[in-house]
Amino acid sequence: MLEVLYLLAGIALLAGGGEALIRGALGISQRLKISALLSGLVIVGFGTSMPEMVVSLDAALSGQPDIAIGNVVGSNIANILFILGLCALITPMAVTPTALNRDGLVVVGASLLMIGLAWCQALSRIDGVILMVALAGYLIWAYRSERDKALPVARVHEAEAVEVQAVPKSLAWSFGAIMVGLAALIGGSQVLLKGAVGIAELLSVPKAVVGLTLVAVGTSLPELTISVMAAIRRHADVAVGNILGSNIFNLLGILGISAATQPLALSGRVAAFDQWVMLGVAVVLMGMLYSGRRLGRIEGAVLLLGYIAYVTVSYIAL
Repeated sequence: MLEVLYLLAGIALLAGGGEALIRGALGISQRLKISALLSGLVIVGFGTSMPEMVVSLDAALSGQPDIAIGNVVGSNIANILFILGLCALITPMAVTPTALNRDGLVVVGASLLMIGLAWCQALSRIDGVILMVALAGYLIWAYRSERDKALPVARVHEAEAVEVQAVPKSLAWSFGAIMVGLAALIGGSQVLLKGAVGIAELLSVPKAVVGLTLVAVGTSLPELTISVMAAIRRHADVAVGNILGSNIFNLLGILGISAATQPLALSGRVAAFDQWVMLGVAVVLMGMLYSGRRLGRIEGAVLLLGYIAYVTVSYIAL
């Protein structure tokens, strides 16, 4: 029972910390007159992935590579199957393929890059640097192309910044929100890891499975909040774009920083199964978006059922 309480407390702290950090950073960006495009692309993109960041980095430094990698891979799977499936059930989402094709292709490409680098079941410090360089290249390319050409995806990233409500109006409150958010994220990651490792040991469940499921869903709550609110407001491109952006930051940024800090070994299960599921669901999502240019309730139900099947198989196949 204590381990479950640790897990829930950690999730709550991570969710609250991520929200506070995003709002504080957006408050400062508005005061400094930073463009909505850059705010949405970087602040919201990084901000929604901060729970995954601190948990994976903490796990890597604590000698828990299964949780560090499982958290990222599992979050990317949950983002598409669980969060977008739920959003599509709430309201069918018509999307603009031209606004999402670049980020969708980058998600697939980043998945392939991660699989290629981890072919020997490990990510070295050099691999981590390669992932971070790829992220920097993506950000530069995205910002320059959207600023110069006014691509439809630019409106998606701008709308992501607008989607966040109750942004602090003063610099003092903004800095305060950032400090509170960082403290909650750091504390929440430690509490969450303590609960997750305890549950894995009590139930004799591999730590990779806990990272891929319980930890991954818990750290994806900021993405869930923004995407669900966007779906309710019928901002389909924002809901899908937020997930695609988060998956890019997870793979290139979080795994990159974690591996550069501490080399990570992949468990046999992740290497043989989960990373391929991650790649497969990204390809399936792109197929859905391009075939019908919408995610209807049937597609949402298929995605959710897919996630239920994935979690079921994860625990049955122990």
